[in-house]
Amino acid sequence: MITVEGLGIAFGVKPLFRHANFVVNGRDRIALVGKNGAGKTTLLRVLCGRQMPSEGTVSYPSGTTFGYLPQVMAVADTTTVRQEVVKAFVDVNRLKEHVEQLGREMQERTDYDSDDYLQLVDRFTSAHERCQLMGGGNQDAEIERTLTGLGFARTDLDRPTAEFSGGWRMRIELAKILLQRPDVLLLDEPTNHLDIESIQWLEQFLTTTASAVVLVSHDRAFINNVTDRTLEISAGRLIDYKVKYNAYVQLRRERREQQLRAYENQQKEMADMKAFIERFRYQATKAVQVQQKIKQLEKIVPIEIDELDNKAMHLKFPPCARSGDYPVICQDVGKAYGNHQVFAGVSFTINRGEKVAFVGRNGEGKTTLVKCIMGEIPFEGALKIGHNVQIGYFAQNQAQLLDEQLTVFETIDRVARGDIRLRLNDLLGAFMFGGDASDKRVKVLSGGERSRLAMIKLLLEPVNLLILDEPTNHLDMASKDVLKEALLAFDGTVIVVSHDREFLDGLVSKVYEFGGGKVREHLGGIYDFLESRQIDSLNQLAASKEKTVAETAPRPSGNAGYQARKEQQKRLKKQQRLVEESEQKIARLEQRVKEMDALLMSETHATDMQLIEEYTAVMRQLDEENIRWMALSEGLEQLQENSI
Repeated sequence: MITVEGLGIAFGVKPLFRHANFVVNGRDRIALVGKNGAGKTTLLRVLCGRQMPSEGTVSYPSGTTFGYLPQVMAVADTTTVRQEVVKAFVDVNRLKEHVEQLGREMQERTDYDSDDYLQLVDRFTSAHERCQLMGGGNQDAEIERTLTGLGFARTDLDRPTAEFSGGWRMRIELAKILLQRPDVLLLDEPTNHLDIESIQWLEQFLTTTASAVVLVSHDRAFINNVTDRTLEISAGRLIDYKVKYNAYVQLRRERREQQLRAYENQQKEMADMKAFIERFRYQATKAVQVQQKIKQLEKIVPIEIDELDNKAMHLKFPPCARSGDYPVICQDVGKAYGNHQVFAGVSFTINRGEKVAFVGRNGEGKTTLVKCIMGEIPFEGALKIGHNVQIGYFAQNQAQLLDEQLTVFETIDRVARGDIRLRLNDLLGAFMFGGDASDKRVKVLSGGERSRLAMIKLLLEPVNLLILDEPTNHLDMASKDVLKEALLAFDGTVIVVSHDREFLDGLVSKVYEFGGGKVREHLGGIYDFLESRQIDSLNQLAASKEKTVAETAPRPSGNAGYQARKEQQKRLKKQQRLVEESEQKIARLEQRVKEMDALLMSETHATDMQLIEEYTAVMRQLDEENIRWMALSEGLEQLQENSI
């Protein structure tokens, strides 16, 4: 689909990479990796034609469509969510209008046997099939399924986009790109603004889509679950590993070990040659051998060793005072904004030394409870901070609180204490502030750079309770490793609000799940929590939440109440079963559509009328089933509301 030959990209004198050659095939799932500044984002922009390369070519078939999601983009604030997402279908709607025009023309004409009329029929059939291929028949269902998958409630769809935060507006842009069904998806850090459930939905979407996928992400679990091929930019070269990320890490380690052995052997061989030349340079009897050694030495091509992207940096928090046994105690804590109850009846105790995670969909109150703990906002109930607790807080807007007039080095130098002062340059390098970057003033740093600097500053402050709100959004894998290692060695208490499963794995021993106005405690790590909740899809999460709500809701008393609950539960289960059966049927139909998509793209089956007729019939069934699913889902919602 995409052929890259001799590609090179340079800024100034030093090129980011040169002589890159690779092919992106129709169903490839590719992870693009490399240290910050290696050229990953630039390569994505070159692939979709938004930037020209310094050398080489990028070629693809005429009509190939691209969906590109940058890390930062300007978003409109003049429409509702639904109206904004409908823009994804502008080309489809234009094609539908063309199909309707051709249909009207066919109805008006009567020269059915003429060549001109037959050509009109061919044009109509071709346009109609293309419209179906592009998803022109079930827009409303596709929009709703995609937006709910990315975390929006149905009630959100008609709200103005201006009411949503930047992260939610990025989800709207992602939804538009996914709904366009491009031939190639180019995604730059797509998980930065998603919670765990939405990330898992996106994983499922990307693994089943007919598009080719090239993505940049620092979320290990995400790229392992989505991709099966890894392109690495390192030492000015692009290396193609046809394996998942975890296997690539192992292969890369083995490759570097082989390079080191070969390099050492070559250095020894060159040293032996030089010693021979120096020893016998002036002996006439050895003149021929000396000249041979000189020529051999000149012909040797030095072996290059891949540069290490992960610095061997180890960080420990400075010693801190011992806190009381219970740093945080919540008793019936609640918070409401007007008529909206964020959560209520929250009761838990965090013990000294525990590392816990706050997880849940965005908007369920994770950051709100953190602000209650910090004393930044009023709340209901009792919330006690333990004896001698010193809090270090990393907020999502922490970067905005830095002194813009200081340099990077000065910012860190003012808070560093003890032996770490001797290793400030190593620390800054591990967080991508090595060399001249440490002399930059804070006011010229990007948002991501400020976040990393704020994180370093926090790591150096002597505290015994760390509260981190989405700390990994702007950290690459090396920086996340440094942070995780430091937190594991930290003997204080840690509360982490995060959607990064790989970061949380092995770090936390308790998970607090936010949802439905409640906070529920789960013992064990993040994957124990996901397994216990059986969260393999967003639909399962919704069903699980509905079950929890049904279990905790007040019930009528007496035998009549029991019989009523029993009948209600029977109706609920039957409706849930119908919804699940409909979803399974949709999945089967969509799978068949994908199979036929692949067949119709080949020259052998492109004009197979039997296959085209089947495709049209399956698409019609899919449209009908989507409409049925929406009706069943609405009925299920009504039953659930009546059961509360």
